Amino acid sequence: MIVYAVSAGQGILAISPMPGVGGDFAGDVQHLIEWKPALVVSLVSEAELATAGATGLGPRLVDAGARWEHLPIHDFGVPDDAFDEAWPVVSANARRALTGGGRILVHCRGGCGRSGMVALRLMIELGEAPDDALARLRAVRPCAVETPQQMAWAMAAKRAPAVFVRHED
Repeated sequence: MIVYAVSAGQGILAISPMPGVGGDFAGDVQHLIEWKPALVVSLVSEAELATAGATGLGPRLVDAGARWEHLPIHDFGVPDDAFDEAWPVVSANARRALTGGGRILVHCRGGCGRSGMVALRLMIELGEAPDDALARLRAVRPCAVETPQQMAWAMAAKRAPAVFVRHED
């Protein structure tokens, strides 16, 4: 499993495919645990988790000391009302971890559209200029953010003061 990471705030923000999607759920989870994320945000449905043999993902990450948020979005989709209701708290926790030097991982099935959309939104919310954030994210994962609707949701982020943004990569 590959983790595609960029600096964000004072921490590391990464996107990846869903653990288990390549057939090695246990190995993928171990890789994630060793990467030491403060928070993992899963954007896949229960059905997608089940198909990949990853239904135990959340408890395994929590047992290893990470926070886990399950905010499903349909493949190639954008957040629904339930996601939008939960997002302010999840975003605040993610941004707090990133400004404190922590690591955040966002995954969807393929590690492109949904995860790229949410990562881009976080980068903008941290204060990064939208076009700069997109360029940095796509430099490590060219398929990040796949649809115009996903781009619109990510770009609708409210920017924080840029004092927390680090541009070393």
